Amino acid sequence: MTAPYSNDVTTHQAAEDARNDQILIYIDGVLRPKSEAVVSVYDSGFLLGDGVWEGLRLYDGHWAFLDDHMDRLFEAAKAIDLDIGLDRAGVIAALRETQAANGMATDAHARLMVTRGVKVRPFQHPSLSQSGPTMVIIMEHSKPSIPRPITLATVPHLRGLPMTQDPKLNSHSKLNCILACIAAQKAGADEALMLDVHGFVNTTNACNFFIVRKGTVWTSTGDYCMNGITRQKVIDLCHANDIPVHQRNFSLVDTYGADEAFLTGTFGAQTPVGSIDGRQIGTGQLGPVTQRLRDLYKALIETRP
Repeated sequence: MTAPYSNDVTTHQAAEDARNDQILIYIDGVLRPKSEAVVSVYDSGFLLGDGVWEGLRLYDGHWAFLDDHMDRLFEAAKAIDLDIGLDRAGVIAALRETQAANGMATDAHARLMVTRGVKVRPFQHPSLSQSGPTMVIIMEHSKPSIPRPITLATVPHLRGLPMTQDPKLNSHSKLNCILACIAAQKAGADEALMLDVHGFVNTTNACNFFIVRKGTVWTSTGDYCMNGITRQKVIDLCHANDIPVHQRNFSLVDTYGADEAFLTGTFGAQTPVGSIDGRQIGTGQLGPVTQRLRDLYKALIETRP
């Protein structure tokens, strides 16, 4: 029998909310109760991970950076030659319809997924998906509840080259990142720190990664990581507020000696990192630069129309 993981803190940990038992889930234009929300076992997303997705957060009645998310969704769909079946306005209308049906105003998270659809036979060739795409929107009441800084462990699983599977692509095929997460949890950490093909620090299995050294913010070049929307907002906020920031190659040695480290993502915004490979980072707690960026990001969210 496999032993349970020793740590159950994740970057997507949310407070329990009983309202999520009664949510309605959007499937191809129909809103269904959670207990009845199913897709075919022949769906290409289930069979092969053939699809793309976006995660979005609802703050005080508006979806944060909605245009950026729609840009990324349609760009990813084009990259894998997938016709979403709706235009941009249609996708946004489906998102808002799901929001209204669930009576959500704030602190909600949406997982918007589009697959190549149901196949006529359970094999790989895309021509076997003949019924059009499948679109699902799962929307939950979701307030981050991460009780302490995240711990990371470096793993052997790499963020790869674009000619294998481009790491910038927000696809359903996440097995490489899942295996990285499992390896980190087996090592007693919360999540995995992944290197790029050259051995430089890149990202975690679920979020983008930053360090702070002597008041300067560092993150990877972006060549091998997800093109994170929150990541870019943090970089932009640094530029706009005279916080030195570099997109550069850096090593684990640089990382272990950092004063602060944090993760970025749509769900958790900026999540502090307490230790990496058993080495405490700075004080092991939320640092002043991370706190300032949190405050700036919150203000950015609040001032958007």
